[in-house]
Amino acid sequence: MASPTLKEKTARGLLWGGLSNGVQQALNLLFGIFLARELTPADYGMVGMLAVFSLIATALQESGFTAALVNKKEFKHEDYNAVFWFNILMSGGMYAILFLCAPLIAHFYETPELTALARYSFLGFVFSSWGTAQHAYLYKHLMVKQRSIATISAHILSGCIGLWMVYNGYSYWGLATQNLSYIFFVTLIYWALSPWRPTLHIDFAPLKEMIGFSWKMLVTKIFNHINTQVMTIILGKFYTKTETGNYSQAYKWSSMGGLFIVGMSGSVAQPVLAQVAQDKERQKQVFKKMLNFVSFISFPLMLGLGLVAHELILITIKEQWLPCVPMMQLLCISGAFVPITDLHRHLLVSRKRVDVYLWNSVVSGILVLLACLVVSPLGIMTMIVVYVCINIAWLAVWQYFVWKEIGLSIIHSFKEIVPFALIAAASMAVTWWITEGVENIYYCIVAKMAVAAVSYIALSWIFKAEMLKECVGYLLHKKVTNA
Repeated sequence: MASPTLKEKTARGLLWGGLSNGVQQALNLLFGIFLARELTPADYGMVGMLAVFSLIATALQESGFTAALVNKKEFKHEDYNAVFWFNILMSGGMYAILFLCAPLIAHFYETPELTALARYSFLGFVFSSWGTAQHAYLYKHLMVKQRSIATISAHILSGCIGLWMVYNGYSYWGLATQNLSYIFFVTLIYWALSPWRPTLHIDFAPLKEMIGFSWKMLVTKIFNHINTQVMTIILGKFYTKTETGNYSQAYKWSSMGGLFIVGMSGSVAQPVLAQVAQDKERQKQVFKKMLNFVSFISFPLMLGLGLVAHELILITIKEQWLPCVPMMQLLCISGAFVPITDLHRHLLVSRKRVDVYLWNSVVSGILVLLACLVVSPLGIMTMIVVYVCINIAWLAVWQYFVWKEIGLSIIHSFKEIVPFALIAAASMAVTWWITEGVENIYYCIVAKMAVAAVSYIALSWIFKAEMLKECVGYLLHKKVTNA
């Protein structure tokens, strides 16, 4: 049997990535509904205030070596082994520091209960360190199916544990345990599915070759985490736990769609783009095709999620969470651009332009932080509007550097993006107009989803969107092949 081509590998990876992330987001939705019905916004605020510290600690523990391993053309057992033992030692040191700093974090937020919760939650990046090398191996070898099995299984197991604890009165401790147990189980299953195993011969020499690449990825990840969590940091400091919890819930729901697309495209983007990095013209064509596909999926999904936000929140997690609806709708707008920005980042990393990735992330992160601090006295909604506008506008900056690298101009790039944004926006406008008079929320949400889907597909067909034809053709081919 002939080996699959790069296009076939990419399509298969996107399919598995899409199925995996679709199931994961469905599980997040299912468990999130039950948890949010039992927990209060203040409970979510408690866990949300610690998120940025856990993310930064995880980035420090991993230190950018996963991306460095994926980008290496030639790799040996010693490379993975060095990364594995470095992560173990780094995570131990980081946990010790954060364990001692937990009272300072609690003092910063003026919430004494955070001391014990922080020390418990931060165990997550210790568990994660044991699976970094295994994850890098699966990622580099495009073993999307194995990664999917690991993450879906971990979602189910951790969700059940979190629900049991919440229903038995452990409140935010149940939420923290769900997060912690997810990391534990996904690491355990990575070990079961990855053929690579560490050895006790510890030699950190291979890290020297990767350090120039990895430290830039490290700093970049830290600023990316600050960028995504900046609102939670500011709200946790200057607003109540309830308001912080409402924003955390809005961000969680709005990010479900974005994570579905980012997970689907990200499961193959960097490995595939790295494989064709030596042929600039071919890489440009691959990037354009990926950009077209991501735009085709992202805009209808995210704008549609914003369209049904009110009904979705009311049906699933009750009236107490309605204040998060307008926040969620705004975040859905910027969320439509997140997978597109993420694809630009993968392109730059595949071309070893981590310096551009680094400074772009640093500058945009600092800009978002300063802007949100300046407007924080004007209210949460004003902060979110500023946050959304900066993140959307910054796509033009990413595009400038992509043009410098592979010669894809902003005009040609936007030709792959803008048509789907306009078609999706028109579809949502038509849907809103048609369903405006539907009063029953159950009928309304079903009608909105059905009308939006049909109108988007119809408009895409009318305007002869090639991506629609390619997706339908691929799925029909798979169906015929499997028949």
